[in-house]
Amino acid sequence: MEFRVVIPARYASTRLPGKPLLDIGGLPMIQRVVERACSSAATEVVVATDDERIAAVVRHPRNRGAQIAVLTDAALASGTDRVAAVAAAREWPDSLIIVNVQGDEPFLPSQLIDQAAETLAADPGAAIATLATPIGTLTEFVDPNVVKVVTDLQGRALYFSRAAIPFTRDVADATSPIEFGGAMRHIGLYAYRAGALRRLVQLAPSPLETRERLEQLRALQNGMAIAVALAAVVPDPGVDTEADLRRARMRVAAIG
Repeated sequence: MEFRVVIPARYASTRLPGKPLLDIGGLPMIQRVVERACSSAATEVVVATDDERIAAVVRHPRNRGAQIAVLTDAALASGTDRVAAVAAAREWPDSLIIVNVQGDEPFLPSQLIDQAAETLAADPGAAIATLATPIGTLTEFVDPNVVKVVTDLQGRALYFSRAAIPFTRDVADATSPIEFGGAMRHIGLYAYRAGALRRLVQLAPSPLETRERLEQLRALQNGMAIAVALAAVVPDPGVDTEADLRRARMRVAAIG
């Protein structure tokens, strides 16, 4: 199976300006993501960025002279749009599998990148594939920053939500704790067929996407099937806040 990885990396960030360039143990965060992606089975890894400073620091770990950054329009609205821009520029065929790896996941296990691509390859009827992991605590279950996913019996997504789903009515009342067994946390790693990706970015934001602020709901509301697999390993959280950045730096320092 052949697939490509594209890592969208935007310089501007409300909570962490210049986030891709922030130092984690002597390397910019984006370079750590690149090295994880290059450890996967991907045929090619590309960084899609809006900023020359990001393009200047990324290097393929096994071919330091390789040019892996592609400059994309700063006006593009999302990382998905940046991935689609690379696919269009490279004229990748509709059937090619592309994995979108977020630029703020410096510890993402490379095997999950492979798993996302393999999940899509194994389901010819799906347009997109993604991963999920069991929710382990009530705090996580009710946290709106933790995106939950429910699937059908064939492992395709029925819905993604920031709300606590699925809700167990018979045990959740004023005197009983909420039951969350079987609830799944969505991992924001996507594999697309290039043709489906092109269609997705041409669609207008859907009502549910706008309401929940979850782009994957655009695909569901437009009838695009999303295959969901149980992640082979549980990934560490990405870096969204100063606290996340401190934890990331502590982790690297502890490893040495």
